[in-house]
Amino acid sequence: MTVKTRFAPSPTGYLHVGGARTALYSWLYAKHQGGEFVLRIEDTDLERNSQEAVDAIMEGMTWLGLDWDEGPYFQTQRFDRYNQMVDKLLAEDKAYKCYASKELLDEVRAEQEANKEMPRYDADHPKIKAANAAAKEGDPCVIRFRNPKEGSVVFDDQIRGRIEISNTQMDDLIIRRTDGAPTYNFCVVVDDWDMGITHVIRGEDHINNTPRQINIYHALGAPVPTFAHCAMILGDDGAKLSKRHGAVSVMQYRDMGYLPEALNNYLVRLGWSHGDQEIFSREEMVEFFSLNAISKSASAFNTDKLLWLNNHYMKTSAPEYVAEHLQWHLDQQGINKDNGPAITEVIALVAERCNTLVELAEQIRYFYEDFSEFDAGAAKKHLRGVAKEPLELALAKVEALNEWTTESLHQMIADVCAELEIGMGKIGMPLRVAVTGGGQSPSVDAVMQLVGKARCVARIQMALAYIAEREANA
Repeated sequence: MTVKTRFAPSPTGYLHVGGARTALYSWLYAKHQGGEFVLRIEDTDLERNSQEAVDAIMEGMTWLGLDWDEGPYFQTQRFDRYNQMVDKLLAEDKAYKCYASKELLDEVRAEQEANKEMPRYDADHPKIKAANAAAKEGDPCVIRFRNPKEGSVVFDDQIRGRIEISNTQMDDLIIRRTDGAPTYNFCVVVDDWDMGITHVIRGEDHINNTPRQINIYHALGAPVPTFAHCAMILGDDGAKLSKRHGAVSVMQYRDMGYLPEALNNYLVRLGWSHGDQEIFSREEMVEFFSLNAISKSASAFNTDKLLWLNNHYMKTSAPEYVAEHLQWHLDQQGINKDNGPAITEVIALVAERCNTLVELAEQIRYFYEDFSEFDAGAAKKHLRGVAKEPLELALAKVEALNEWTTESLHQMIADVCAELEIGMGKIGMPLRVAVTGGGQSPSVDAVMQLVGKARCVARIQMALAYIAEREANA
């Protein structure tokens, strides 16, 4: 048997973090088993669906690298198939027409609540039976599935173990509305059957749907897939993850400067583990992933840990790869990487100091753009009268350098210290502020090498002019 999993989002919004984790688990299980992964768009909610949401879901999947072997299938393109199966159940008396109006059902529900009964559809209620008996052919009706009245539905959830639900707890659900549209629980069953889905991995919010769907599988004579229901993801505060916790859309994490590897690595660990290992390559995820290693407990989203992972991938990934993802952020910040050193060399120097690509773009601007002002705090502290002589000597030596390398610049700084008998900080920090505009950067000799001789000379001159003006105004 070929293992086949699916991810089946509804196109009513973006691809959120919980959905992305479900997609990742489904993708990993299929790959681990040498099987196939299907993308299905469950777009039967015609009022809330949008093409924009479809595009957002597929963009998020593509960005995460969760490629699908089949699809995307769209449920709205399969209505003929669903209706064929509804008619089959009608012909076999496993489904029936219900003519009870919404108003009547509301009335019955109110009676049930007044009698402290569980509010539910009851086909044997006298008022509902009377409405169905009085109806004429052609009157508006829904089609309801005839749920078994005895026994239980039992299934072995791959995460939660044995689950048993009595059939008396389930009513006859609608499988086709009055407008002729089939409903979610029915479409899902037909899709999974037709597409050969062997394993359904989804959120625990679907547990109540599973027994209903299993009864429909049986009624259709379809094989029942293996189910695995994942616990929810909570925010840092223990509440269900939502917009108020910040970014919940996968593409928002792209916008905030995360690499897809970092988000994938973080999501896989939100409920799954392999020993004490925290960092996984994609190949390791595929090799080690198993459903029985997924926790039954909810997982809390920890932004600090995600930042730590992102920093790891930024500093250990090939600079060429980081550059591909950085380009979007450079464009957003209006930085032209053609106006300076090779972006891969800058990334290799600076990336380890940053947690996100947004930070990286912000911190490398001085390599590609000149500035007219120094950071006020850094200038006040380091561009003082005492820095004038070291900067003047450094400027002279820089202008005289024939070889522009990190080593020659390192030697230049050492020579200034030796000649003036000063510590490294007396020239290193003023040089850093002069060349970068601020007080934070990697090693100043390496920075100067990439910034280039002409820019370094001009910026040291600007720093000396700043000191002169400061002294004049003192």
